[in-house]
Amino acid sequence: MSPSTALSVIVPMRNVERYAGDTLTSLVRNVSEDVEFILVDDGSTDRTPELIEQFRPRLGRVEVIRHAEAAGLSGARNAGMRASSGRYLTFLDGDDYVRPGYFGELASAMDRLGCDYVKVDHIKVFGRRRVPDRAPMGVRGTPLKPRDGILPVHGRAMVDYPNAWSGAYRRELFTSGTLLFDEQLLTCEDRPWTWRLHLRAESYAVVSLWGPFYRREVAGSLTKVGDERQLHFFDAFDLVLAELAADPEGERFRTKAIRNYCAMIAFHLNERARLSPLLQRRLRARAKATVAAFPADHLAKVMPGLGPERERLFTELLGVTA
Repeated sequence: MSPSTALSVIVPMRNVERYAGDTLTSLVRNVSEDVEFILVDDGSTDRTPELIEQFRPRLGRVEVIRHAEAAGLSGARNAGMRASSGRYLTFLDGDDYVRPGYFGELASAMDRLGCDYVKVDHIKVFGRRRVPDRAPMGVRGTPLKPRDGILPVHGRAMVDYPNAWSGAYRRELFTSGTLLFDEQLLTCEDRPWTWRLHLRAESYAVVSLWGPFYRREVAGSLTKVGDERQLHFFDAFDLVLAELAADPEGERFRTKAIRNYCAMIAFHLNERARLSPLLQRRLRARAKATVAAFPADHLAKVMPGLGPERERLFTELLGVTA
């Protein structure tokens, strides 16, 4: 790959034969001398490798990495970044797709704004239904301070938009380690990654650019599985809190992190029926220990903003009586 390539697009793919045609077709419609594709076949056991080979001659600047055994989304993304050569990096999941010309426009936005990274809006795909999802920042097309995208505590902020594929990032963020994903996390990997980006980068911008189409309710998606991987959100948010503990300004953002942690705990407790009885018990025990360890002053700020149903859930979880 030429070192002059503008944008490297890293696409992890594992057992996505049902959707790979749409994904790869969208890449074909984005072929350019300034764009390289890094396809990571992460130990697929279906026809995904065959489909990659069918499309490969039409993909222009492309490299295919094959993992004999699955490394997980984090490991696949890291492998793709290590093989890339672009000035900027972006991601696309193997069951999603983008509109024609999107990647060229994304690279142009990075060139124009000169910041560490840009974020874009995206479209959620529910079968035949399309739902726009705008990045939660009203100021568009101008460099901003990433730390200003962390607050408010209870309002939707940019750290509440944790999608690696909804933007592009300077290569220097990879070489500094900021863009690396924690390979121990098999779910929720984008959460600590997004927080680290907002804490460590110097500038970012949000641009009014629609590109990624994000499939929801996909059978076999990590958001739908009911095994032990679902509990990795504890480890993910523990990493967020550890990052803040080491940051001179971390206390300013700690309540926000605890608020998001509590919201995630509440979500999983309400969805616990998909877990085995053993995992349900583990979920509840770890949730109780985690919330009980939060500083009382932070919890006092967090609970009212979660709403009465979630506040009752935590009161019951902790065994607190009125």
